[in-house]
Amino acid sequence: MFQKTSFTTLIVGVFVVYVLHTCWVMYGIVYTKPCENPKFENCLKPYLAGKTRLQLSIYTALRPNADGGHTLIHKEEDFDVESKFERIVNVSLPKKTRKNGTLYAMVFVHQAGISPWQDPRQVHLVTQLTTYMIPKALEVSLISGEEAPKTTTGGDSAVDRPVSHWRSRLTLNVVSEDFVFDRDFLPSDVHRYLKVFQNGKKMVYLPLLFVDELSNRVKDLMEINSTSIELPLTISYDTISLGKLRFWIHMQDAVYSLQQFGFTEKDADEIKGIFVDTNLYLLALTFFVAAFHLLFDFLAFKNDISFWKQKKSMVGMSSKAVLWRCFSTIVIFMYLFDEQTSLLVLIPAGIGSLIEVWKVKKAFKIQIIWKGVRPTFIFGKSDESERRTEEYDTLAMKYLSYLLYPMCIGGAVYALLDLLYRLVPFLTGVYAFGFLFMLPQLFVNYKVSSIILSTSSVAHLPWKAFMYKAFNTFIDDIFAFIITMPTSHRLACFRDDVVFLVYLYQRWLYPVDKTRMNEYGLSYDEEEKPKGKAHED
Repeated sequence: MFQKTSFTTLIVGVFVVYVLHTCWVMYGIVYTKPCENPKFENCLKPYLAGKTRLQLSIYTALRPNADGGHTLIHKEEDFDVESKFERIVNVSLPKKTRKNGTLYAMVFVHQAGISPWQDPRQVHLVTQLTTYMIPKALEVSLISGEEAPKTTTGGDSAVDRPVSHWRSRLTLNVVSEDFVFDRDFLPSDVHRYLKVFQNGKKMVYLPLLFVDELSNRVKDLMEINSTSIELPLTISYDTISLGKLRFWIHMQDAVYSLQQFGFTEKDADEIKGIFVDTNLYLLALTFFVAAFHLLFDFLAFKNDISFWKQKKSMVGMSSKAVLWRCFSTIVIFMYLFDEQTSLLVLIPAGIGSLIEVWKVKKAFKIQIIWKGVRPTFIFGKSDESERRTEEYDTLAMKYLSYLLYPMCIGGAVYALLDLLYRLVPFLTGVYAFGFLFMLPQLFVNYKVSSIILSTSSVAHLPWKAFMYKAFNTFIDDIFAFIITMPTSHRLACFRDDVVFLVYLYQRWLYPVDKTRMNEYGLSYDEEEKPKGKAHED
């Protein structure tokens, strides 16, 4: 007992240190030390403080260095950095771009009336207007065989080959505040965007221009083919604070690093959605909550393994619920594998599937005997209490079938007539009926607590692991509002709350009987008694 508590305390201690360190790092990102004495030679003053007339010019080119020519697509002659705007322009695509090529945008902020190519005090950034991604697989009706119309601009390329997609949004920002930097405390993340020139005895930095890559979402992509002569481009501009700029730079670098580790464009898009579609204060709460989610995930994993490792009897446990959970976990893993999800997501899902298979082996007391290369499965026998638990489990499934079968038949007919499918249609069933397969355990708790056991109790359940998972359920509810996800998965987050509240009610209604043996063969009263005999005089 001491070792378990000590290990858990160590993990919680590491977690607290991690949270404090993260808060300190976040403070260091958003706070920049200003130059205390503006007359000091080490100070870098803003070019925008001089109120110089500026112009914004945007060009397209086939190469990032503009070799081979460039084309002007938009310009703001009286560019006011304090005024936000949004413009929609039609961009002509070169022939090479239409043949699965790339196209770059070159954004200049320069002095008005002077060509950016001749202005020594111009700042510019280069960004891609195209990206490569595997086209969305065709959805087919199971009856008519008709294919759904594509949401992109079309194309007859192979499904498994990445093709060029058009980024229909270009989001630009300029730091408008007159911040004076101290060269001795210049942030490294801002340094790459900083361009400085000497103006007499003063050092002046040019406007901090930023291209917001996080705003490029998968939903805004349009597939390019040989017939795509012109495509629309939405140019959005707004000011940005220095603290938010530094934070956004770090987030863009983090997303880029994840893509280098194997995250696909779709995986990165879900992370982008957290930053772009969420208020900054809610985003800070998300980071804090995500840290707790990580802690509860680990503790739930640890206690769940410990519980099933020592479990010898299935009294009070719904074996059919264990079997369904194993099946649904494997289906979700197959879906993630089919979607070519990143290994950082796929590997934990695979490990979870193996653990669920191991639980089924424990629940049904399965022994595997190998005769050469052919395995033989031997199922263990159940005692009287386990057989009665199985009877109640079967009875619960019988009552549940009155609701389950009509829903299955109705859902199948509706899906055949109205829905279009891609791959792994079982996934929808996993989400839809996963809630129903949680109910047999509630029924077994009621029957076992009132009939099998000498006194009412639900101590046969893995309550530590269950409580950690329950906390994560409520955390998932928060993420359901923040992260872009399918509606079925969002509803699956809320369905667990209902079952959790019923479990809590059963926990209150059937308190733990300290005189009864628990799942480890021990009672609380025995644990409180001293191990040795009392000395008799």
